[in-house]
Amino acid sequence: MRKLVSNNIRDRRLAPDGQKRIDWADSKMPVLKLIRDRMKKAKTLKNRRIGCCLHVTTETANLMRTLRDGGAEVALCASNPLSTQDDVAAALVMENISVYACRGDSRKEYYSNMNQVLARKPEVLIDDGADLISTVHKKKLRGILGGTEETTTGVVRLKQMEIDSVLGFPIIAVNDSLTKHLFDNRYGTGQSTIDGILRATNILISGSNFVVAGYGWCGRGLALRAKGMGAQVIVTEVDAVKALEARMDGYTVLPMSDAAKSGDIFITVTGDINVIRKEHMLKMKDGAVIANSGHFDVEIDKPGLKRITVRKRSIRNSCEEYTLKNGRRIYLLAEGRLVNLAAAEGHPAMVMDMSFANQALAVEYILEQTDLNPRVYCLPTEIDQEIASLKLKSMDIKIDKLTPEQRRYLSSWKMGT
Repeated sequence: MRKLVSNNIRDRRLAPDGQKRIDWADSKMPVLKLIRDRMKKAKTLKNRRIGCCLHVTTETANLMRTLRDGGAEVALCASNPLSTQDDVAAALVMENISVYACRGDSRKEYYSNMNQVLARKPEVLIDDGADLISTVHKKKLRGILGGTEETTTGVVRLKQMEIDSVLGFPIIAVNDSLTKHLFDNRYGTGQSTIDGILRATNILISGSNFVVAGYGWCGRGLALRAKGMGAQVIVTEVDAVKALEARMDGYTVLPMSDAAKSGDIFITVTGDINVIRKEHMLKMKDGAVIANSGHFDVEIDKPGLKRITVRKRSIRNSCEEYTLKNGRRIYLLAEGRLVNLAAAEGHPAMVMDMSFANQALAVEYILEQTDLNPRVYCLPTEIDQEIASLKLKSMDIKIDKLTPEQRRYLSSWKMGT
């Protein structure tokens, strides 16, 4: 048996199944494939060391392949203990990519795997949630040229680090690219969250009162999908503008204390802590389902739920029944972790194609821009446009171009009525 690269995975024998699923995802990611082909030919990442903390899924696997084919030495750990697909981890190791992740890792194992990635002395970090980047700062490790961040929660943390003047190197906020959050967050989270709920419960969405906590891009997408499946959607918000937008989009807007009384299904997508608390749970109907699609498992007050529970049992995969002290039952999905990844497979490859195209190009960009200060940056608009154009081409969609006259008009201030 050939010697494998350094790794910590569940079972290498799962690799053949993982390989097939990675190849399937690859067939749905044409933009990333074009970037991979270019990188492979030009070796733009030759001899670079890249440390990644991402959900270990089939789509991520194709990003890892892209970085490797560009000449980089890549090491990957999981950004969530329940999002790792063990067959994918095994397949990547068999392709000589170091992976440190097993589904169901404890908190101690989670950070141990992260430290193994950092032990490879990466020059560039790719993060999802900013745990890897914050760990580097806590350990005061040197030699990092820059990093990229995949998700809203991580960008919020990193911008706060910049405000606090503790950020040690430049970060590309991939999440802020239009071809990321307008599509991945909205359409990816919307579809994959519904998928996770259905796999965990097999309940009927149509006719239900579906409560969406948070009306950012993830909340917008989720509300849209729930409405499309026949649910009566209720939105809870703390931002007046977003609450007004939700109302104008046709949804009922309520505070959580009121929504708790009528909701059948509750999903948090806020990025904040204790959005659903014990006082809300005690108001819920018997049989209410609660889940989270935000990055960390803090949006549902699990310690509070435990304090008001008299009995707990597992009902289905990723579904636990809590009998409360008032006699009502609440069903928590996926331990309060990202239900779309813990109970399903995460975003479809076709939307992650754009997200990971942004990641690959962000790595190139940060290595090319040697004069960046320790701040959080967006990718240039031209890269967004390039990715969107490639995606349209892969979908066989053509669009108009400005005429010379139109260009002159848009660049002039003299022409009026």
